[in-house]
Amino acid sequence: MASDQRVKVQPAEIIEQRTYQVPGKLLITEHHFLVPKDHHNPSSGTLRLFARSARRAASFANPLPDDNTKPLPWMLWLNGGPGQSCPPPQHYPFTDPLLDRGYQVLILDQRGTGLSTPVTASTLGQRGDVDVQARHLKLYRADSIVRDCEAIRFALAAQLPAGSMQGLEKWSIFGQSFGGFISVTYLSFYPEGLRESFIFGGLMPLVEGPDEVYRRLYRVLRRRNEVYYAKYPEDVERVKSIVKFLGRWGDGRVKLPSGGSLTGRLFLALGIGFGMHRRIDSVHDLVLKAALDIEMFGHLTRGTLSTLEASLGWDDCLIYSILHEPIYTNGTAPRWSAHRVKEEEYPEFSLKRLDSDDPLYFTGEMVYPWMFDDCFELAKVKPVAEKLAADSDWPPLYDLEQLAKNEVPVYAAAYVEDMYVDIDFSRETAAAIKGCKMFSTNVYYHNAIREKCKEVVDQLFALRDDVID
Repeated sequence: MASDQRVKVQPAEIIEQRTYQVPGKLLITEHHFLVPKDHHNPSSGTLRLFARSARRAASFANPLPDDNTKPLPWMLWLNGGPGQSCPPPQHYPFTDPLLDRGYQVLILDQRGTGLSTPVTASTLGQRGDVDVQARHLKLYRADSIVRDCEAIRFALAAQLPAGSMQGLEKWSIFGQSFGGFISVTYLSFYPEGLRESFIFGGLMPLVEGPDEVYRRLYRVLRRRNEVYYAKYPEDVERVKSIVKFLGRWGDGRVKLPSGGSLTGRLFLALGIGFGMHRRIDSVHDLVLKAALDIEMFGHLTRGTLSTLEASLGWDDCLIYSILHEPIYTNGTAPRWSAHRVKEEEYPEFSLKRLDSDDPLYFTGEMVYPWMFDDCFELAKVKPVAEKLAADSDWPPLYDLEQLAKNEVPVYAAAYVEDMYVDIDFSRETAAAIKGCKMFSTNVYYHNAIREKCKEVVDQLFALRDDVID
């Protein structure tokens, strides 16, 4: 029931706050919080969360004592993922534009990521057996993250000077990709905490399970493969030669520096970057490097293997690998949806093409059960991944009734060629959120907030600040 998702949230406990200045006249504050592991059951234990905030350092000729502490409206950054950590605020291209617009920015490591009680194979193993681990991981979806945000919002609002509230107890949110999914969950269950919402490539599909999501995303992925091979036709044979080399002595015999196996199917997972600006060229560089290694030396050099491993990255993001399909589920079991849909409906992604004239297609953001065999860290959590893939007990992550009567201003960017969030789903979700204004374009890709930041941020603020006749 959606109503069960509106549990009352208590303020986070502030453990520590420390402020320092970095180049660019930025004041950075490190925040450490404690929140309940399970907001439905506050006595179940706590998680430690970490965030960094940024604001302009006062630089007046005669600054007043409170120039660096006067209340400013908050803009909360909700990172993509799930399960990805955040760099410091000064490393984001949107920090300066937001500060120039009068905000202070909060960059939160979502629970389980970065410095917020990170989930790894070793830390997960400390929780208990597979059943305990599964119950624990179910607390890392968007609903729990939103409650963490509310707990932090309450804690920061309590620090406002008396008489200075004036709407500052609410905050604005800035969500990219999975961060946009979190934004839709926020709008569904805790809209009273929000002043406004900006969403970039993250209008969450309003579905009960992931099958149709992957059905649509494979079509975009197919087009991106066609673009890749049209630009680099010589890579048709290079990719096949690499995959054949990896399977020459039995698939899995070539080891990555971490100890995992570089199989042909894992190599093809490099296509996860095809939906980003400049990443098609990066994949070509890796293909060229690997092919030349094999041609010149008969093996892959350490540098090539290290670069490949860093580009794949599945071992470093357990939450992504385990919970990627459950971010779409509502009372249904994911059952390795991406694998099923590919096997049943998209034979062009099969390794059986290796001995044909057709190119081998790269796969995308999809998580497959075999990754928990090939990847060194993922292999350690294979039992819990299998358990959650078969689990159908997932509460809703959105409320259509609440979204239909939404009063929070929402501004969203959607990308026609988005390989990770289908454009038609984005349009359907925008239509379901009352008052949502959407900017749609076919010239930006999924990571536009980083690669085309000024352009896309200006577009959304134009939706907020201007009118359309």
